Amino acid sequence: MKNPERAIVDDRSGLIRGLSLLDCVLLLVGGIIGSSIFLTAKDIATVLPNPLLFLGVWVLGALISLFACFAFAEMGGMFPDSGGQYVFMREAYGELVAFLYGWTMFAVVNGGSIAALSVASATYLGLVVPALSAEHIIFRLGAFALTRVDVLALISILFVTWVNVIGLRQGAVLQNLATWAKFAAMTVFILLGFTIGKGSWSHFTMAGTGTIHGSGVAAGLMAGLSAGHLLSAFGVALIAVFWAYDGWIYITWVSGEIKDPQRNIPRGMVLGVVAVAVIYIAMNMTYVYAMPVTEIAQHDTIAHAAATMLFSPRAAIWLSALIAVSCFGAMASCTLSGARIYYAMAKDGAFFPRMGEVHPRWKTPAFALIGQGLWGGVLTLSGRYDQLYTYVMFMMVLSYTLGVGCLFIFRWKHPNLPRPYRCTGYPWLPALYILIGTVWTVNTIWQRPKEALAGTLIVLIGVPGYLYWKRSSEKKVAA
Repeated sequence: MKNPERAIVDDRSGLIRGLSLLDCVLLLVGGIIGSSIFLTAKDIATVLPNPLLFLGVWVLGALISLFACFAFAEMGGMFPDSGGQYVFMREAYGELVAFLYGWTMFAVVNGGSIAALSVASATYLGLVVPALSAEHIIFRLGAFALTRVDVLALISILFVTWVNVIGLRQGAVLQNLATWAKFAAMTVFILLGFTIGKGSWSHFTMAGTGTIHGSGVAAGLMAGLSAGHLLSAFGVALIAVFWAYDGWIYITWVSGEIKDPQRNIPRGMVLGVVAVAVIYIAMNMTYVYAMPVTEIAQHDTIAHAAATMLFSPRAAIWLSALIAVSCFGAMASCTLSGARIYYAMAKDGAFFPRMGEVHPRWKTPAFALIGQGLWGGVLTLSGRYDQLYTYVMFMMVLSYTLGVGCLFIFRWKHPNLPRPYRCTGYPWLPALYILIGTVWTVNTIWQRPKEALAGTLIVLIGVPGYLYWKRSSEKKVAA
């Protein structure tokens, strides 16, 4: 029987252009919505203890993310190849800068995300099925202990990697199912919360006391709240909000496998971010309906507390299952998209050569997926993924800022290249994003110099590897 996927194989890369617009939107939504929406409310409510400000910062975060999306959407249409931002940075800044970005994504960001999400999914599943909890130790050697949660996390990484290796369509279906499941569960939580939940609309008008005082934006300003104080509080809150929105870039990484990329990349990015914003705002409105913002600031696991307030303590089990599915879906999205960066690097001769190969039967970057899965497993067992991610967080913001900067370089260096989509609000909106990203990065370096230095060193560790791989590649070409 003829394989229907062979009809849409890209002759340049050997990969399959099999991702539709719906796949792109679900990939982005599934990748963004992980565990953060269930955890970040406390950090935001602490500095913005006012319901309007508490909800408004989520709108602001979505708008700022869209500023970057508009820029990346134009570049995605210009360079519809696997690797996304790696390709943009290679063309704009050169191979070394692009490699350091890709190295950081492999060594820390994607590997750490896969490890963290798989462990989180397994941990919350352990709350539903106690026999799978971390309290059950399987093996111990000195300070190292292997728990059932660790084993379950490793199995989930192995399973998701295998599904993506054997076919793009299989990987897309897996992450689509997980995304639909989490979307349905969150919708039920929101609807039931507002219809039968034991909440109160009065919480939306109650004033809070904390970093910001007053009974609203206008009242607060009239009471003497300085604009600088307000901006400072929003800046702190945006750290958690940007973390929650992180993942909008996934679509560009798989550009080489998207059908009609010039049209579907811009549409997918904008529709995906808007969909996530609607979900996030609705979830946070549910939290406010369940309890006042001042009480939200007291709970690390806000979703659990809100479910208990709205329904009963027994709802915590159902909510744990939702978070487990949400984390699993985010891990599946990261696995599918992240491997395409290392594939592009290897194709350029700047990474392990086998990762640049496309499997002859399954038409996937199988070795890049396997390498990513193995490293994610190592980080899972090490337990250091959260610490590493903290170190390079400011580098991630810097990379997005540099990524948007590529747009201005391309407008200057390649004015005649086809642009199926032109950045909305150019040059003001991307320039505003660069300004915000730069200020935030500098502030992070100033406030957390040790973490910033550690992150810089982690990135620079990749330089010897780059020199080695490029030298090896040049020798092969010369031979």
